[in-house]
Amino acid sequence: MMEFTAAQIAEALQGKVEGDENVKVNNVAPIEQGKPGTLSFLSNPKYTEYIYGTEASIVIVNEDFKPEKPVKAALIKVPDAYQAFATLLTMYEQAKPVPEGIDSMSKIDETAKVGEKVFVDTYAVIGKNAKIGDRVQIHAQAYVGNNVTIGAGTVIYPGVKIYHDCVIGKQVTIHAGAVIGADGFGFAPKKGENYQKIPQIGNVVLEDHVEIGANTCIDRATMGSTIIREGVKLDNLIQVAHNVEIGHHTVMASQVGISGSTKIGKDCMFGGQVGLAGHINIGDNVKAGAQAGISGNIKDNQTVLGSPAISYIRERKAMAVYRNLPELWRKLNDLEQKINN
Repeated sequence: MMEFTAAQIAEALQGKVEGDENVKVNNVAPIEQGKPGTLSFLSNPKYTEYIYGTEASIVIVNEDFKPEKPVKAALIKVPDAYQAFATLLTMYEQAKPVPEGIDSMSKIDETAKVGEKVFVDTYAVIGKNAKIGDRVQIHAQAYVGNNVTIGAGTVIYPGVKIYHDCVIGKQVTIHAGAVIGADGFGFAPKKGENYQKIPQIGNVVLEDHVEIGANTCIDRATMGSTIIREGVKLDNLIQVAHNVEIGHHTVMASQVGISGSTKIGKDCMFGGQVGLAGHINIGDNVKAGAQAGISGNIKDNQTVLGSPAISYIRERKAMAVYRNLPELWRKLNDLEQKINN
């Protein structure tokens, strides 16, 4: 990492320095692990205690932060410390050299169309009639199937498999081991015989600026498309079934499972291990707590918890009652004995 002064960082973030504006950093660290020469940030109040003992040279803080004790580090005050730190890391990432060139050990079908400044690493495979946009990176052992389209600036990490006919937008990131376009789970029962497989003839569409976590699977549609709209962020180990649609800028944590043909609105937030039944509709700006089990439609702007999922307020009340069940049972038992006597 290059070396920067507090003054230079503050200028980039349009922040204000409190302390030594000439102090330099060349690395980043969590505030509780800060060392001389590192940059950190404080946005969560739970970590406030660490700012008074951190060895980090510079700490980015919210502009309303007022230290109760002396702070050794130089402070850079900004409106949103978390967002500012994210901006710095993005700038650092963008400053890294971008790989280019096609490795001699890769396999690109002669009918594929490959744009400019593309990187294709060792043992990567690009199938027939695939279209690869400019500045795309396809890392080692990735597979891009026949008739796949990949937009400019997209990064396909090692071991990703993209099945035939799928469409990947611009500036998409797909992390290692993800599978895009495997068959949806479609089988028709036949009495006394094996299940009959229903051919899955659709595809998957990932729109621009989508990010897919490692080992996440997005199934192709039975007919039509499984669609992940612009700006969606999916964590590792998520299952998206056939014909699902996820709305713009929705985010999901690890191990979410979505059954077939469910439609999810924009700007939703799902915690880890949320499960959704098939053929339901989830509105815009819905929030689901970790391990929520959603079996029916949810309207816009709702927050749900529990399994089966109910409104946040009702679930909190139910949890309060549940914690007191032993005492309630004893009281009920005592009343029963008094009545019987």
